[in-house]
Amino acid sequence: METAFAGYPATLEIDYPDRELDRLTTALRLLTVIPIAIVLGLVMGPSGESGSRGHVLAAGGFVSAATALMLVFRRKYPRWWFDWNLALARFSTRVSAYLMLLRDEYPSTDEEQAVHLELRYPDAARELNRWLPLVKWLLAFPHYVALLFVGVAAIACVFAAWFAILFTGRYPRALFDFVVGAFRWGLRVAAYALLLTTDRYPPFTLSA
Repeated sequence: METAFAGYPATLEIDYPDRELDRLTTALRLLTVIPIAIVLGLVMGPSGESGSRGHVLAAGGFVSAATALMLVFRRKYPRWWFDWNLALARFSTRVSAYLMLLRDEYPSTDEEQAVHLELRYPDAARELNRWLPLVKWLLAFPHYVALLFVGVAAIACVFAAWFAILFTGRYPRALFDFVVGAFRWGLRVAAYALLLTTDRYPPFTLSA
C-alpha cells in the first residue's frame, strides 16, 4: 500500500555495515573525523578573503538565499546551483554518517561510497511556487521542533551504539535504522526549506 510520503523528491539510504566494524577508529572517532571535518567546514563556511591578492578561503556553503531570490524574480533554479547543493549535501552527509558511527570507511569528498542521497531537480517554472521561498523557513517550524527531540534521541542511540561496537563490533540494527531515519527526516526538511528543491511539505516520519 503506497504511503503519503512515497516518492518524496529527497531520498537517503545508508548501507547497513553487516560486518564487524573497526573498534579502534570507533573509539577515536571524535579525533579521526577532525581532518575531513575541517575540509567540510572550509567548504560550508562563509566566503572570505585574505592577503593582498584576496585568496578565497571558503566556498560559502549551500546556495540558498540566492536561489530564493532567483525563484521569486525569475522562476528559475540554475542547474549548476542545484548540482552544487546536491554535491555538498552528499559530502556533508557522508561526514555526518562517519561521525555518527554509521560507517567506518573514511568519508570521500566526491565518491558516493555507502551513502545514497538523491534530490530531484525541479522544473521551477511549473513545479515551484515563486512566493513560497519567502515563507518556507517559517512553515517548516513544526519540523524544527520535532527534529530537536529526534536529534536528541539519535545522539543517545549513537552513544549506545558506540559501546555496542566496542564490545561486539556491531552497530545494533534498530539503532542504525533510527539514526538513518533522523538523517532522512532532516534531509527532507532541508530540501523543502533550505535547498528549495520541492514545494511538497515534508512528512513527519523516519521511514523511507
